[in-house]
Amino acid sequence: MAEFRQAKTDDDLLEVRELFWEYLQWANGRVNEEFGVNFDIETMLEEDMEELEVYFPPDGRLILVSEDDKPAGLGCLKKLRDGVGEIKRMYVRPNYRGRGLGRRILEELLSEAREISYAEVRLDSARFMEAAHSLYRSAGFQEIDPYEESEIPPEFQEHWIFMEKSLEK
Repeated sequence: MAEFRQAKTDDDLLEVRELFWEYLQWANGRVNEEFGVNFDIETMLEEDMEELEVYFPPDGRLILVSEDDKPAGLGCLKKLRDGVGEIKRMYVRPNYRGRGLGRRILEELLSEAREISYAEVRLDSARFMEAAHSLYRSAGFQEIDPYEESEIPPEFQEHWIFMEKSLEK
């Protein structure tokens, strides 16, 4: 049975670090394969950990999911500007994939976004993340042009997909 929780404790933050590191290693490997580029993922990890407060209430969320008391994945939500949130770092460990955890993380983040009163949620992902794109589309996300607040450098934006979902009813 999967357990979802907002990261709060020191143990949670150790879990976040571990999952962020796995995500960055995987993503960097794929970016290297696709584009011949290597990012400084050690620095990226430290910057992510130093800026975790953007994923904490009241304007953000950092959802951890565990299965059988073992870390299985996470997803983050942060404020871009008034009324607009952004989903970041959605990741499910390979041995937990295919169980619907990614969908459940996304649903939890969208529910939290509504609770925060975001009218829109945006995200970006590399073009090779086809399974993620399928999940996002099935949840009602639509492709948009790159948005100003995205952390993706302009020289890589052609290799990324940018998406948005309206939460207004």
